Amino acid sequence: MSELTLLLLQIGFLLVLWFFVFAVVYSLRADVFGVRVRRMPQPAEPVKPAARETAPVAPSAPPAPSGPTGGAATTATVSRIVITSGPKAGLELPLGTEPLTIGRSSESGLVIRDDYTSSHHARLLLWGDQWMLQDLDSTNGTWHDGARVTTPVEVKVGAPIKVGATTFELRK
Repeated sequence: MSELTLLLLQIGFLLVLWFFVFAVVYSLRADVFGVRVRRMPQPAEPVKPAARETAPVAPSAPPAPSGPTGGAATTATVSRIVITSGPKAGLELPLGTEPLTIGRSSESGLVIRDDYTSSHHARLLLWGDQWMLQDLDSTNGTWHDGARVTTPVEVKVGAPIKVGATTFELRK
């Protein structure tokens, strides 16, 4: 083998070695510091016509109660997450109106400690009156009803959601 071929092989080997080192450092950085979370767009609010804004406003009816018989608050207060399999099987977690982050980090609302869950793995959030599931660029993915979540999806009541080795579902 000529010296030039041997030199090119050595340089190629060093490049592959450095690529591996950078890949490991990038993976560790993402695991330690987390990943950037993308925000979901807010639901559009209806625009009032200009004629309505100039007309005098009549007194409105009193607001509907926000208790068990009230509209959107009902969806948020009666919804809960039930873990069906995994280390915390049987745990029920009530959902409010705030987003719920799921992951290995102690900052998560639902902490799942297993080797297949990312620090900030997924997020459940109330969008309008519907719960949405968003994967936060997790390594092993988030699964809803047997399909991998790549974009925010509407959560079906009773459909299995799999994060790492844990399976749970949304119940009313």
